[in-house]
Parts: sequence; C-alpha cells; structure tokens
Amino acid sequence: MTERDTGRVQLQETQSQRETTLLVGVEFKNRPASWSMADSLAELARLAETAGLDVLGVLEQRLDRPNPKTLIGSGKVEELAALRADTGAQVIVFDEELSPAQQRELEKAIRNENVKVLDRTALILDIFAQHAHTREGALQVELAQLEYRLPRLTRAWTHLARQAGGGSARGGSGGVGLRGPGETQLEVDRREIGRRIGHLKRELEEVRRHRAQYRRRRTEEAFPVIALVGYTNAGKSTLLNALSGADVYAADQLFATLDPTTRRVKLPGGREVLVTDTVGFIQKLPTALVAAFRATLEEIGDADVVVHVVDITHEQVEQQVATVLAVLRDLGAGDQPLVTALNKIDQLPGAEEIDFTDAGLSNSVPISALTGMGLPVLLERLDQMLDADMQLIDVVLPYAHGELLALVHQRGVILREQHEETGTALVARVPQHLAARFEPYARTLSS
Repeated sequence: MTERDTGRVQLQETQSQRETTLLVGVEFKNRPASWSMADSLAELARLAETAGLDVLGVLEQRLDRPNPKTLIGSGKVEELAALRADTGAQVIVFDEELSPAQQRELEKAIRNENVKVLDRTALILDIFAQHAHTREGALQVELAQLEYRLPRLTRAWTHLARQAGGGSARGGSGGVGLRGPGETQLEVDRREIGRRIGHLKRELEEVRRHRAQYRRRRTEEAFPVIALVGYTNAGKSTLLNALSGADVYAADQLFATLDPTTRRVKLPGGREVLVTDTVGFIQKLPTALVAAFRATLEEIGDADVVVHVVDITHEQVEQQVATVLAVLRDLGAGDQPLVTALNKIDQLPGAEEIDFTDAGLSNSVPISALTGMGLPVLLERLDQMLDADMQLIDVVLPYAHGELLALVHQRGVILREQHEETGTALVARVPQHLAARFEPYARTLSS
C-alpha cells in the first residue's frame, strides 16, 4: 500500500462511516447534450464513489426547460424529499450545476438541516481537494472552491458551524462537499473571503509568471515538450510511467492525479523530450476549475506535440473524445500537432486483428500503457512529428564552442559528424528556433 493509499484509509477511518447519497439527473429537451442522462449519471456515480460516498438511489426527470426555482419540477422535489426520508441519505448530488437560490430552495424542501444538497461542481471540487498535493494545486483548488462557495456562504456557514474541525485543501474533515479551505476561511464575512480570493489570485499569477519563465528557458534549451491530455482515468499517468520509467501515482479512479508531472523521455532518434502529464478532463468541467488551473493548462498550448490518450474500451469513448477535443479548443490548443493514443488495447479480444483506422480518429496509434504494446510505434510517431519542425544545418563548429556541439547532440539529430582542423563538421537537423544559433558557422560552397 502506498503512502497516499494509507493516508486515504486513515482519512476514511476518522469518519464514523462513509456518507450516503442520492443522485439526481435531469435532461432538458431544449438543451441537446452529447451525453445521455443515463451515461452522465453513471459517471456521476463514479465521481461520488471517488469522493467517498455510497450511492443509495437515483432520481431522474426529463423536462422541457429548467425550473428556475428548484431546477426540477415541484412534484419531483416532493418525491426526492420522500426518498431521502426513506433512505436516510446524508447527501443529495445533482448532475447539473445549481444556482445558490435553487440550492437554498431545495434545502428547505428536504426539511432536514443535516442533509447537504450539492451539485456536480461541488463534488468535483471536493475530489480535487483530496488530490491536490502540492502548494500550487492547493492554491488552485482553494481559489475555485471559495469562488464557488462565496454566493452560497449562508448555507455553507450553517454546515460548518456543526463541524468538529476545519478542513484543508489536502483533504480535511467535514465530509463530501465541505473539504478544502475549511471553517477558518468560511466563517469569516464576505469581505474577508473576498480578500482571500484576491490574495490567492495574486499568488497564482506569480505561479503563472514563474511557469512562463520556465517555459521560455525550456524553449531556449530546445527541449521539445510532449503534453499528455485525455479524459480522466484514460491512462495518462500509466503511460508516463511506461515511457519514462518513472513512478507517478496511477490508480483506477477519477482524478487519481491532479498535480502536473514532467519527466524526460528519450525518443528512438536519440533526442530527449519532456513529457508532461496534465489533469484529466471531464464533461461539464466546472468553469471555476478551468480558470483556477489556467497556469497549469497553459502547458498544453505551449507543447510541441499533444498526445490525446483515449480509453478505447470505454462505453462512452466517442463522447469522451468529443469532450476532450472541445476543451482543447476552449483552451486555444485545438490546432496543436496531435497524435491519438488508443489505450488499453490489451483489454480488447483479438486487438492485433482490429483495424483502428476506422475509429474516426486522425493520426492514431493503438497502445497498451500497461503492457507496453504499441509504445515503440508511438515513440516513432512522436519522432516523426517533431522532425517536421526540424531544419537542416551544415556547419563547422569551432572547438572552443563545445556547448553548441553538445546542444546538437542533445536536441538535434546528427546525420554526419567529422573532426577537422578548425572544428567539428556537422550535418544535422535541429529545431527551427535553434537554427539561428548555428548560422555564423554555416559552411559555404567554397569550403
């Protein structure tokens, strides 16, 4: 059992029992969705499980349009209250985001002040609070939580007044939906919370500037960057481990890893690249999270190549792919060079005989991050895509400039190398943004 696993068990053991929940799904005729209500609720159940909730029941309703007062119809509200009373559920989670007014009305209708009414956004924020293990991640989660909770402060205050202790962005107490900044932050008035939000934004802006400087240095050193993106639990962390030999935490649960991790990987052509594992995407991704994680997600837009990791075995694979591509477009990374890694083919019977070109995904490579199947082909593909951005140079590098020779060895592809009287003669391919450094040493026709 890993240290993180042990911490999770200890956290659960501090609670008398796992909280119980009812899930509520709504489908609107005037709001077409790529996900069916059944599929979306199945995912919400996985989210609830990841957050530490036991699902006791599910309620569904199809409406022409949302009820502005309670989201669902008044009759369904009464049905929900009765089902809550019968099951004794402690938490009710809606699959749609609730406005503060809707949340308050639903809480009144439940007629039990000990029952929490949450929505999908609150649930995802809670999971992020459990899985943020760096200072940057904790700042990002706290900002998203406070901005989400600020208009809901009155209700959150009454919950927190009953808690035995505060929480933290690393998990904390208070149960699902209440982990994160904790009561010491939410028991202050709106002005103080506003100040805290301003402080967090300034700190994260500093993080953003630091990341931008780091990316500039990385560009100057010509490290090609590969960004792994994909739906949550598609296998990005397992792929990073397989490519780099690293030991990044990976588990069969949603948002198992939150903080971005970067590792060096050597491609077949000999060059080294940086591969970054980014936070997983999910449908109905809370806008507060997208804003808070802007600095992290900017890594994707600056990548030389994006690897879209797809769980080819998932029942909703088409919807998941569409969700990820939509988020990439929203981030301004829709035009990045992209290769699709069709992961988990080891779980498909007769995978070696399947023609994946019919999958409708351009530039795809079938792989298994777990067994290593197809990884050499993926690495070759990445080499080819990076080569498309390489420029041919024919130079003689003076022996006094050994750092330039080392740069070519480390970041380029050497086609021919010969030691001459005045220096090292090279024919090589280097990244285009580095080519200008070698122009003073280009060989002329006469030479």
